[in-house]
Amino acid sequence: MMTETTGGTALPIDSKLGFDPQRLRRISRWMEAHVREGRLSGLAVQIARRGEIAFSERTGYSDTATGQSVAPDTIWRIYSMSKPVTSLALLMLYEEGAFQLDQPIADFLPKFAGIRVWKGPGHALDATEPARRQITIHDLLTHQAGIVYGDPQGNALEQALSDAGLDFDRRFETMAEAVDALAGFPLAFHPGDRWFYGLSTDVLGRLIEVISGQSLGAFLKSRIFDPLGMVDTGFSVSSDKAKRLATLYDHKEGGFVASVDQDRCAAPVTLESGGGGLVSTIDDYQRFATMLMRRGVHDGGRLLGRKTFDLMVSNHMGGDLASRGQAHFSETTFEGIGFGLGVSVMLDPAKAKIVGSPGEFAWGGMASTAFWVDPVEEMTVILMTQLVPSNAHTLRRQLRILSYQALVD
Repeated sequence: MMTETTGGTALPIDSKLGFDPQRLRRISRWMEAHVREGRLSGLAVQIARRGEIAFSERTGYSDTATGQSVAPDTIWRIYSMSKPVTSLALLMLYEEGAFQLDQPIADFLPKFAGIRVWKGPGHALDATEPARRQITIHDLLTHQAGIVYGDPQGNALEQALSDAGLDFDRRFETMAEAVDALAGFPLAFHPGDRWFYGLSTDVLGRLIEVISGQSLGAFLKSRIFDPLGMVDTGFSVSSDKAKRLATLYDHKEGGFVASVDQDRCAAPVTLESGGGGLVSTIDDYQRFATMLMRRGVHDGGRLLGRKTFDLMVSNHMGGDLASRGQAHFSETTFEGIGFGLGVSVMLDPAKAKIVGSPGEFAWGGMASTAFWVDPVEEMTVILMTQLVPSNAHTLRRQLRILSYQALVD
């Protein structure tokens, strides 16, 4: 355990920050059990409180075949943990007066003008009707646009999106091409009618490119990563860093196998997915989470105004996600959980049936990564691993319980 020397006495930092060291060790044992029992190759967990790291441990292997251990600088595919980054970047442009939240996206991406809505399962894909209103930027930020993910086992629309390569499997060279193709498909429902997790944040990433005149990667680097010192975060892994990239694994009954999809982030990458394309390290993402904990402030200044930040982490659903319609796949549960501008928002821990604080915000990624920020407890938690899909084990709920049970002040 980390210690701090005060007046000649070694004081554990976790105790100083309000954690019981013995209870924190339950997290270590939990991590070790997942590796020992073959559920995960390796993982890293980091907990900070009041701006200081209280717990930071790594267990297992970034690659089981070579025996390479998880290290502080291991690079992880964070998939949908890219979404809060892209959403924050867009809100930075919002603060500069580039658009209004209720503005139609067709003002910037004209191929979305005249969008139509599919009549749903049981109908042919060309059975559509005009959308009752245009898609707004707010719809995209809150996943209420009617834009869904492709799924080869899904309904006719989801299958068609998957067949078209709109799971971003390198059939497109750029997001400009991919988003133009997406605009040719009907929506799954009328804008604003419900919440459904999908490709909306990828459209936002393209919107950033159109407004800023930069590639999404260049914008994120200059406006977020460089100011925060996130030196290992981006859409690609260069050859000199390739050995630090953790192997991606697919869940199988009784364990895991190396995924065939290992090289999507190998440099050069031209298809920069704002919804799921970033890689990062735990320390890099800690810098991002700490900035969120401080309501947009970092050591070198401010990325987002506090009122805009508060709007970002407010619930925009008018209720919980269960009341707004739920997808067959997401990175959160639905009862007692709302959604803001790019992050989930805890409304009622009792209704969610999980320990937490009203107002905490979070998101996770397809390879079982996760983070949350609890402003009430001044606490951030980050989980990094590489197992697809994210619902293979209840890692996030387990870690949530273990993190909060260790908090004693």
